[in-house]
Amino acid sequence: MSVDKDGRALLINRKRQTLLHHFSFKGAVACARFSPDGRYIAVAVGRLVQVWCCPTADKQMNPMQLHRTYGQCHSDVLDIAWSPDGAFLAAASKDITLRVFSLNPIPGYEPPTLCGHKDALLGVFFASPAMLAKGTADGGEAPCLYSLSVDGSLHAWTYAASAEYTLDNLAAPVAKRKRQEAAEAEAEKQRRLEEGGEEEDGEGDAARRKSGRRASTSSGRAAGEEEEEEQEGAKKERPFPHLAGGKWYLTSKHYFNQRGSRVSAYAHHAPSGLLAVGFSGGVFDLYSLPDFANLHTLSVGQERITSLAFNDTGDWLAVGCARLGQLLVWEWRSETYVLKQQGHYHDITTTAFSPDGALIATGADDCKVKVFQQSSGFCFVTFSDHSAPVTAVTFLPSGHALLSASLDGTVRAWDLVRYRNFRTLTAPSPVQFGSLAVDPAGEVVCAGTVDTFQIYVWSLKTGRLLDVLAGHEGPVSALAFSPITSLLASASWDRTVRTWDVYGGGGGGGSAGDVLDHRHDVLALAMRPDGRQLAAATLDGSIYLWDPVEGVLEGTIEGRRDIRGGRLQGDRRTADNSSAGACFNSLAYSADGALLLAGGNSKFVCVYDVGEKLLLRRFQLSHNRSLDGVLDTLNSKNMTDAGPLQLINHNDDDDDEALELLPPSTDLAAAADVPGTAAGKRPAVRCRCVALSPTGRVWAAAATEGLLLYGLDTGVLFDPTDLTEDLTPAAAHAALAGGTPLRALTIALRLGEPELVRHVILATPPRDVGTTASGLPVMFVPTVLAALAEAAADCPHLEFVLGWVRAVCSAHGAALQAAAGGGAPGAGAAARLAAAAGGQLPASSVLPALRSLQKVLGRLHTDLAAACEGNVYMLDYLGSVSAAEAGAEPGKQQQVEQEEGEESD
Repeated sequence: MSVDKDGRALLINRKRQTLLHHFSFKGAVACARFSPDGRYIAVAVGRLVQVWCCPTADKQMNPMQLHRTYGQCHSDVLDIAWSPDGAFLAAASKDITLRVFSLNPIPGYEPPTLCGHKDALLGVFFASPAMLAKGTADGGEAPCLYSLSVDGSLHAWTYAASAEYTLDNLAAPVAKRKRQEAAEAEAEKQRRLEEGGEEEDGEGDAARRKSGRRASTSSGRAAGEEEEEEQEGAKKERPFPHLAGGKWYLTSKHYFNQRGSRVSAYAHHAPSGLLAVGFSGGVFDLYSLPDFANLHTLSVGQERITSLAFNDTGDWLAVGCARLGQLLVWEWRSETYVLKQQGHYHDITTTAFSPDGALIATGADDCKVKVFQQSSGFCFVTFSDHSAPVTAVTFLPSGHALLSASLDGTVRAWDLVRYRNFRTLTAPSPVQFGSLAVDPAGEVVCAGTVDTFQIYVWSLKTGRLLDVLAGHEGPVSALAFSPITSLLASASWDRTVRTWDVYGGGGGGGSAGDVLDHRHDVLALAMRPDGRQLAAATLDGSIYLWDPVEGVLEGTIEGRRDIRGGRLQGDRRTADNSSAGACFNSLAYSADGALLLAGGNSKFVCVYDVGEKLLLRRFQLSHNRSLDGVLDTLNSKNMTDAGPLQLINHNDDDDDEALELLPPSTDLAAAADVPGTAAGKRPAVRCRCVALSPTGRVWAAAATEGLLLYGLDTGVLFDPTDLTEDLTPAAAHAALAGGTPLRALTIALRLGEPELVRHVILATPPRDVGTTASGLPVMFVPTVLAALAEAAADCPHLEFVLGWVRAVCSAHGAALQAAAGGGAPGAGAAARLAAAAGGQLPASSVLPALRSLQKVLGRLHTDLAAACEGNVYMLDYLGSVSAAEAGAEPGKQQQVEQEEGEESD
């Protein structure tokens, strides 16, 4: 279940990734918890605790049905916890009290109110049966309930199960009292026997003493057996006590010694009894309950920790910091990091793909350059040498280096092999660079300025400044090199696009070419991969298509209506009538030049057909209503003469915790922290840059929420044209059981179910892999290779999967080589259909499968390299030791024979 801040919920089947139900709780939801058996869900809506029945597999008109509502809390409920048996639930409210409710009505039960904290409560949780058993074994009664407040105090609450509301029925006091009563009864019996005086002789005394010893021994044994039976009975009791008819009392108070910091997040792993507590100073502690032993204390930064979570086994702890965009996974037993990632603190301004499409580079306003892996989405290197916002990044054609331009007046070249800055290009005088381009050979670097309106040209090999191109009368907004010639195009706010011959001119300097005039400021520029067309986006929302060689206008795309969408809080006009800021600031061509991606100050990214100059599709970047400009219509009641009501903070509470969950805003008024107005300022959704992968399968958008990747998902495509009634999953399993894996694999591939394809591949006998791969239709080869890549990533049978890969590549090597080497990226649909009809594979389907397979095998090779090298050295050592021992054995045996001969003499 996912719930937004207004109480609108989505119920999702996680395994099938299907949306089951829309629901509204009609109020802000602070917390939601599923019951241990999954039949109910408890939701905190204001000061109410509502328990809903979860939907079942049966079809119902109203899947969400209200079970009970609890309204005893006097303030908003902050956290909810279910008891292990699911019969009770505890609620921590804003009035610094706890209440324990019963799921079903119990006659005469009044929910108890537990008080004792001095500051706001953060969480509440029940002890697991394992924690109760551990606490009982240590002596006494273990606490059943724990409550945590923001001031760093942890209170342990114990339940006394007594109908008379007394504290005398605890396990330890009961056993002690019974032993005392047995001892007193035995002493009274002995006293009465001694006072009787019936047997005065010594034998009688001895008999009485003997019987007394026997009685005392038997009574002690009986008391011991009774105590053991009580302990065994306690172990055999129900795993969790019934929390009705008794009394709660405070057992102990524990405090976290973190001065100057408040508790900001917590996570409890019930099976192991681990408690992780995060503080506002960036420190988190790990404790073991119920003994409250500190296991670890670790600092991850200086900002507030906003979330903590354990995995199922309790070995890994995930820590999140919203303000820094930081996520790390800590393995506390070995004290090592499993995962450590951190995003950009401010907006991403630029992004670029590597020539092979495997890497993505980003630059942001936080003065950092990050490089991500496109397959996993993880950042593996961060460059922080810039001292001002990064405005442009681009890869060299070789893919081994990265260039970045910044407002600090430097263009830096980064080595992606050694991860260092190997070249820094600067201007003779301090300037601010806003655009960047590199020639197809990777030898000449050009950067445009936003203050002096000039273009600087350097040699990357020597780092020497070659030329300074002047002519623009406004900031240079974009640069683009022609892939086939030495032509350089530059766009500026002076309403012109200029072309330059970088290698021409006298003395090795560049010469000015044509000047392409526009009606408005030019904001973005893109060169088609064949170098025969130039696209320029202007401030009025239009895209002009030029011939860069002849300087002739080929067409215009009116995109003002296409990009228009979303109404800001301060807009006086509706989204349909407002045209302010409706323009594109980033353009990108597809690999074949048939499509054009355009993004700007809007929630949409538009895809145009260049030949027809038509809009093909619009992608909405975000549906997050916490961002400004997502909704097209706003409530007019919230608009006043002084401005929107959302911008005015009527509460005296500190809303920093809610604001830091949103992307950082670059608005100067919001950053000024003006009292009463800064809390309602929300960042607007927009796109700063778009980039398309050279493979044509993925494109990226640098938006307000971060870097968004869109790809062609071929796994969900379903083609029923070649299906018949006998092609079913049952038929595939039957063919596999009948010893015909080729038929089973063909059926699975025609059905298009990835899980069934993987099952058939892994269930094929090793002796039949070669024949199955040889008889596989060529049209299904890319799908099989993609399935093998996914299986190799997480399957333990690596040798078996490699055998499959070898068999498929050996059987269809010619077709794969022809598709990988001869596939034209600009081929149309007719050419691809003709190639498929002729038994050839299209390059668009083969290259992604081969690339994903290469990535998986390369990662496996890297993981196994260290272990293999260690094993080789170990085998060499063992071999040398055994050889040395074998060489020493004959000499030792000869010495023993000589000694035996001397003894015989």
